[in-house]
Amino acid sequence: MDLGVDTNLATYGVAAPRVCVHPSVRSAGKRAIDLLVSVLTLLFVLPLLIAVAIWIKADSRGPVFFFQRRTGLDGREIRIVKFRTMTVLEDGGEVRHAVRDDVRVTRAGRFLRRSSVDELPQLLNVIRGDMSLVGPRPHALAHDEYYGAVVPAYQDRFRARPGITGLAQVKGLRGEIRSIEGMADRVAQDNAYIDEWSLALDLKILARTAAITLFQSTAY
Repeated sequence: MDLGVDTNLATYGVAAPRVCVHPSVRSAGKRAIDLLVSVLTLLFVLPLLIAVAIWIKADSRGPVFFFQRRTGLDGREIRIVKFRTMTVLEDGGEVRHAVRDDVRVTRAGRFLRRSSVDELPQLLNVIRGDMSLVGPRPHALAHDEYYGAVVPAYQDRFRARPGITGLAQVKGLRGEIRSIEGMADRVAQDNAYIDEWSLALDLKILARTAAITLFQSTAY
């Protein structure tokens, strides 16, 4: 992704990624919550998922699901799944953030993104072990390359599995990234979550997510 920025970490004094698996990764309790909640939620919302799939196919041309490569634990590449909400399937060296009134977003996609229903298929990533219910939100590989070069401690986010939701999201830091500072704020919250992790914190974030997710003004 060529944005006119030198992506050599040393140029910016940014430390190389920590190869240091956080205790949360080895927590049997966290993994048990991930599996239990993911399986039960998928079973509960199955009729909704089927209805959404039919709506997407009827609304616009293209596949029901969108797969994109992102960075997971210890910097390993993972492939996440979401409901398709756009007319494009970007997964290369250039991936543009969605913006307000983005013409790429389909009619069905506007509702799915505002309600975060498009994220529900990622429960399958949680069951596979690529993701957790709670953790730093994964970004497209092109964004990792760009922001990893200009945001200090960006690479430290990879100490834990990425999450469907996280501390940054429940504090309102989601949606369009408009500046380097905006990403730096998210990264600070991601690393604070990892450093302060506990099962109690995970449960609080999940409860907070359920309370605020629907129709957040920053989701589009």
